[in-house]
Amino acid sequence: MKKFVAVAGNIGVGKSTLVELLCKRLGWEPFYEPVVENPYLSDFYRDMKTWAFHSQIFFLTHRLRIHRKLLDHPTSAIQDRSVYEDAEVFACNLYRQGQIDERDYRAYRELYETLASLLPPPDLVVYLQAPVSLLLQRIQQRGRDYEKRISPDYLAQLNELYDAWIEQFSLCPVLTLPAAELDYVKNASHLDLVAEKVQEKLMGKEFVRLNKQGDY
Repeated sequence: MKKFVAVAGNIGVGKSTLVELLCKRLGWEPFYEPVVENPYLSDFYRDMKTWAFHSQIFFLTHRLRIHRKLLDHPTSAIQDRSVYEDAEVFACNLYRQGQIDERDYRAYRELYETLASLLPPPDLVVYLQAPVSLLLQRIQQRGRDYEKRISPDYLAQLNELYDAWIEQFSLCPVLTLPAAELDYVKNASHLDLVAEKVQEKLMGKEFVRLNKQGDY
């Protein structure tokens, strides 16, 4: 039976890398976040108040389209960032910061809730958790110009919203992974473990933790 898994997490946490490696490991199809395609993203990081609503509508539209394609895809697939994060984390944070006004946010939520209610949820959400220090390090390493202005406070606010969203999320099972304690790029056993836990969680098992020796 085919499966649909979404990998969720903050900017720089390692979602795309995990999607790529897991898909190679499991023989599934990757569906990536449309970052480079967003014509508003560079403007958004320069002037959030002017471009926040436009950027979020773009992401919502593309994420819904990818979600639909995944449901129709003939084989198992993994999505880089879910449609739920756009609304429950990023748009919510921008609204709280005053970057999206009340009228636009209300229209955005109505659109999101209506369209999301029409789509079946994934079979599993994999949530990558990481401290702000690690996110900043990885953002710096990948060197995207439009991300250089991202502040630690912004990432911390997103982390808080991510944790709050995951705590109340009930549409499908969630597997939480401590990204700071996993090196699935250099350590094949870590990738094997994540793949194993994904498959187990799809059948109903639990959280990943390291022991004191750094093993599982």
